[in-house]
Amino acid sequence: MLENEQKILVDSSVWIDYFKSGKNSALLDNFIDQNIIYVNDLILSELIPYLNIKKQTKVIRLLYNISKIPLNINWENIISLQTLCLKKGINKVGIPDLIILDNVLSNNLYLYTLDKHFKLIHNHKNFLLIDY
Repeated sequence: MLENEQKILVDSSVWIDYFKSGKNSALLDNFIDQNIIYVNDLILSELIPYLNIKKQTKVIRLLYNISKIPLNINWENIISLQTLCLKKGINKVGIPDLIILDNVLSNNLYLYTLDKHFKLIHNHKNFLLIDY
C-alpha cells in the first residue's frame, strides 16, 4: 500500500475517531509504530483546544511530539482546488481542508483522513490518499 520512506499526514478526523471510538485504531497504531505519521499546525489547532478544555495534557504532549510538516500555503493552489471542487459539484469544502490538501500535494505526503470531501476530491485530483 505505501512506498518505503513515505510520510503520512494524519488528519484531525482520524485523530478524533482514534480518541473517541478507536474504529481505525489498528491502522493508526501500525503507522505510529512505523514512525511515519506527521501533523501540521492546522491539524493541531483543530485538536488541541478541545483537549485543553478536557485537560488531556498527556495526549496534548504526545501530539506535540509528532513530527510536523511546515505549512507553506500556496493561495493560488487553494483557489485552483476550490475552483475544481465547485466545478465538480463538491460543495462546502472548507479552506482548512484545502490547506491540508495543499500541504499534502506540496510535500508529496499520503493523507490519512476519514473526511468524505477528500475522497470526492481524489476522484478528480491525483494525490496520495489512504483509503479507509
